[in-house]
Amino acid sequence: MITTTILKAGPGQLVEYLPDLEVEALAETLVAFANSDGGTIVVGVDEHGKPTGRVYPEDVESALRRAEALCRPPIHTGWEQIDLAGASVVAVSVARSTELHSVSDGRVVIRMGAENRPLAGEAIRQLAATKSSGEFEAESVAGARRSDLDDDVLAEYIAKREERQRKRITSTPDALLREIGALDAEGSPTVSGLLLFGKNPQQFLPQTSLVFVKFIGTEPRGEGGLPGYGRREEITGPLARVIEGAWDVIWEEMHVGAVVKGLEREERTEYPPFAVRECLVNAVCHRDYRLKGRRVEIRMFADRMEVISPGGLPGFITVDNLVEEHFSRNPRLVSGLFQWGYIEELGLGIDRMIEEMTQAGHRPPQFKALPYSFTVTLSNIKERRAALTWEKTMNERQARALTYLRERGQITNREYQQLCPDVSAETLRLDLADLVDRGIVMRIGAKKGTYYILK
Repeated sequence: MITTTILKAGPGQLVEYLPDLEVEALAETLVAFANSDGGTIVVGVDEHGKPTGRVYPEDVESALRRAEALCRPPIHTGWEQIDLAGASVVAVSVARSTELHSVSDGRVVIRMGAENRPLAGEAIRQLAATKSSGEFEAESVAGARRSDLDDDVLAEYIAKREERQRKRITSTPDALLREIGALDAEGSPTVSGLLLFGKNPQQFLPQTSLVFVKFIGTEPRGEGGLPGYGRREEITGPLARVIEGAWDVIWEEMHVGAVVKGLEREERTEYPPFAVRECLVNAVCHRDYRLKGRRVEIRMFADRMEVISPGGLPGFITVDNLVEEHFSRNPRLVSGLFQWGYIEELGLGIDRMIEEMTQAGHRPPQFKALPYSFTVTLSNIKERRAALTWEKTMNERQARALTYLRERGQITNREYQQLCPDVSAETLRLDLADLVDRGIVMRIGAKKGTYYILK
């Protein structure tokens, strides 16, 4: 059923609204979802989720079949009808596909936020290579049985999912496990099932633990330059326990200071908590679990923290498009952790991680992609603002925007227009684009959700 959550959230990474049964638009969105993480197309509502009254049940099957035929190769879907405020609305479910799909005109399209984005050249080749490798997380695990799953962990997941969806789950636990791909058709645990709900996943998949190491100085060695480290912990269990266990260790090792604002004392951690948690969750849910003998590593130094995830960037993702694009190597794990509450909103975590770091006075996170690993480095060094030569070349409006940014941390187009009410929207847009081009500010988000932060 179409949930109120989908209709309230609006179009995004996993949801699209279409006002009519327009075949070409439907086909393009089918391809975008199938090439990405799957999703739901709600047909018969406007951009605000209100019914248009222009969709009739007798036309749905024909339009959907024609749209599927415009996809190369064809995409098979399911749909359901619901009456919303007296009008018919249709929800089309699209699963992530292991094949590379294109529209009949040759475009390869992926889902990016609330938009369908065409790919070209090398990005298409990388996406095809990722899909051709198959979905390791969906494979059954040799020797694992249903009894190897922890019913208490499953009950916790169900409770969290019901709370997030605001809807009671009526299916049996085993039926739900099959629905989310945690059990195969024969009732045996899959890789994702063991990772999410296993009593001891490392018994079958040793590479799925996490290692935390703290070094005394800025180099990977112990006191006096000798080999060694200050602390080493290996965290095991299902992914929820790995994330929480690693977070507890990091929290114990982070320095906590304090500042006084007015009459209140405010604690300041060595690193912004959200940024740390985002790095941790991303490393755990996006790593390549096919790589044996390599685990997620967290290395804490005196001046930085490195989070190292086995496996290069998935699909068409590169360091250059990491903020704008989204693609999950392990969609079942991502969905599970999303329902659990460890992922707040798909595709927006990197944006906020950068924002949290810069607003706290730290350098932006550094990203390093290699063929078989991806590293995020958080620096705990806060930078003093020096007099910058480009400030002398700003116009008065841009200087006003810069002051606003330093006071508030971010600025939107609407807020800039309120600062400069007598200037056209296009002139203000060009002002902000100029600041982005000169590397002074960074653009975050898309369309109505766009805002700017100091770079």
